[in-house]
Amino acid sequence: MYQTGKEIFLNRHEFDTLVYLARHPGWVRSKAQIYEAVWTAEVEDYENAVMWCISRLRKKLEPDPDRLQYIHTVKGVGYKFECRKNKN
Repeated sequence: MYQTGKEIFLNRHEFDTLVYLARHPGWVRSKAQIYEAVWTAEVEDYENAVMWCISRLRKKLEPDPDRLQYIHTVKGVGYKFECRKNKN
């Protein structure tokens, strides 16, 4: 995967989570939905696994962590993918 000409490496969970969210932009997905769609092995604390994965994706994809462009949190519900252009 490339962003602004720079190659970005994603692990399987990161890639599958990004694809899952990006397939339906604007749709909010809960941590449980993301976990069920992406993870093939059971983990003890799926909520933390999903949060960690989202955090890693943001670090790799977001040019400005204070102004998210791609993966947005919907408090108390989950996450959604939405491409927003930042205005400076």
